[in-house]
Amino acid sequence: MTFLKRVMDLICVALFALTLWPFFIWVSLLILIRDGRPIFFVSERMNGPDSAFGLIKFRTMRHDPADAGVSGGDKVHRITRTGRYLRRNRLDEIPQLWNVLRGDISFVGPRPPLRRYVEMFPDLYDQVLKSRPGITGLATRVYHRHEELILARCNTAAETEAAYIRRCVPAKAQLDLIYQERRTICFDIWLMFSTVIRRMPVRYKPGRTGR
Repeated sequence: MTFLKRVMDLICVALFALTLWPFFIWVSLLILIRDGRPIFFVSERMNGPDSAFGLIKFRTMRHDPADAGVSGGDKVHRITRTGRYLRRNRLDEIPQLWNVLRGDISFVGPRPPLRRYVEMFPDLYDQVLKSRPGITGLATRVYHRHEELILARCNTAAETEAAYIRRCVPAKAQLDLIYQERRTICFDIWLMFSTVIRRMPVRYKPGRTGR
């Protein structure tokens, strides 16, 4: 991560923290009253081929000790009423400001993958994770909704895993590598702005990355 990108991350953390702290407290109390503890969900993610960290989110699901892999249609029954609203508006990711402050992730970059997929595709993620993972990014803006539609049709954990590996991993990685080649501070600011103003169209056709 460049010095300028890190400075921009810290400035944005300060601005978001100042504006979002009342909402942060309100959501925390809402989850506590409606769904009980824990308020937060910590998921192990990777920000390098051999580097893991705990990604923090507001809890949106009922706990399942056997939970593994990405979320698909097979996990819908576990999403709480509060969680549906938070997920729909990506508000469950507000606690990730702490991860940005710590330097685990940036505001813009590839979404941090689960360890299992990094171990399945070491060569691919060795390239993708040369960029510090982020809360949002090109793949998030272009492919996130499409990924949700693909996985929502899966009725079992096995179907979700197969669909994610076959259709989502390579498509998102291609977009992440395109971002890696073309990233600039202006591009990062545009991706952040378009994430907040979600109606803003993003038309970015995947092409050859030259890798």
